[in-house]
Amino acid sequence: QVQLGESGGELVQLGGSLRLSCAASGRTFSNYAMAWFRQAPGVLSGEFVASRDPSGVVKNYGDSVKGRFTISRDNANNIMYLKMKRLKPEDTAVYFCAANVGLASFDASDYGYWGQGTQVTVSS
Repeated sequence: QVQLGESGGELVQLGGSLRLSCAASGRTFSNYAMAWFRQAPGVLSGEFVASRDPSGVVKNYGDSVKGRFTISRDNANNIMYLKMKRLKPEDTAVYFCAANVGLASFDASDYGYWGQGTQVTVSS
């Protein structure tokens, strides 16, 4: 099992950049698929943002963030990153990192481990 904790969310202006971090505690980090999801204010449903399979070969991004967000992982330090550029007000949401033993998935229900979330607010 693994415990996750996000950080890096803050208030940023339109067009700005942020880097979110997800620190993982556990000794099998390299075996986990990793992903980011987000939930906008007042919206019950979540949105897929990005994922990375255990090998790092396959990376996927949601349509709304393609070309602007980049997912990466530092296996040695058990940290996953989400680099966010050209931020828009519609990116405002609580961002969650997630992990799963196995292949990456677009479905949040496939992930067994979650962080507490970090708030990203983009002003215009």
